Amino acid sequence: MPLPYELSLQEWVDLFQSWGEPAYRARQVWHGLYQRFYQAAGEFTDLPLTLRHRLAEHFRFPPLIPLASQTSRDGQTIKTLFQLEDGQAIEAVLMRYERRRTLCISTQVGCAMGCVFCATGQMGFRRHLTAGEIVAQVMYYARQLADQGERVTNIVIMGMGEPFHNYENTMQAIDRLNDPMGYHFGERRITLSTVGLVPMIRRFTAERRQVNLAISLHAADDALRSSLMPVNRKYSLEEVLQACRDYVRETHRRVTFEWALIQGINDTPEQARRLASLLKGLLCHVNLIPLNPTRGYSGKATTGERARAFQAILEQAGIPTTIRLRRGIEIQAGCGQLATQERLQKERA
Repeated sequence: MPLPYELSLQEWVDLFQSWGEPAYRARQVWHGLYQRFYQAAGEFTDLPLTLRHRLAEHFRFPPLIPLASQTSRDGQTIKTLFQLEDGQAIEAVLMRYERRRTLCISTQVGCAMGCVFCATGQMGFRRHLTAGEIVAQVMYYARQLADQGERVTNIVIMGMGEPFHNYENTMQAIDRLNDPMGYHFGERRITLSTVGLVPMIRRFTAERRQVNLAISLHAADDALRSSLMPVNRKYSLEEVLQACRDYVRETHRRVTFEWALIQGINDTPEQARRLASLLKGLLCHVNLIPLNPTRGYSGKATTGERARAFQAILEQAGIPTTIRLRRGIEIQAGCGQLATQERLQKERA
């Protein structure tokens, strides 16, 4: 049974016309989904009762079923595990900051990229999410925040999966969220993170989207990056960085580089100096993130002292750098961690 978010507004119009209903009924449903955040067919009280019943028969309500939710001790990070119709599970995270309400959403069940330090990569690939399943994560939290008089301010597509491996559905979901007649969420408030699938970076560049681009880099030489991220064996550092240079030249937009600091592995002064050399002259920003520990990887997060030393080397080279605050460590807020735990529990049962 499809999710209501799978259809475009025109597809809703076509469906209602096939049901012998006027086009304005489709706009009522669209408004209910994206402005009022309805999660049940019965909530569309501006529709006739018979039509509400028909919606319930043809679409999955609620669109996502929360299996578990964990809140950090400070109450600022909430992670939710959702069950999909086929029994698979995905995660999304709400992070509250002083002025921002940021969502981290998933695009796949598992991931095919195999990054050794990532819980989702350790799961392996299960399937792509549909555009509707991606949108549904945002709408779930949008409703929660609206009930508290708040709203989503930022979306980061950095949860489970590689967005550029599921390019079509991810972009369709972004278009749905950006639709001026729907949720109307600005593209510039969305950041998409990729491990560096070069053909997709080039396609993304050609489309000149306003979505922010982030690259998971994590190493400044091919040998180390290949040991951490198998995708580097197919797309080398130089290929990825050249695609980034072309992106900046074509779009005049900044690239963000993500760097998970692993103690004694990629947090050394040598790696910092190499990175500074690689990024010289490129319009970019580096986000340094002390590693989120996972069950399947023995590496440890860097210390605050080593992170600051790494940052200092980059900043001395004129590269803007931020040490990003880790959120929700005690609730396994790193992407894939809660889903991995759920899968292990099922296997042991």
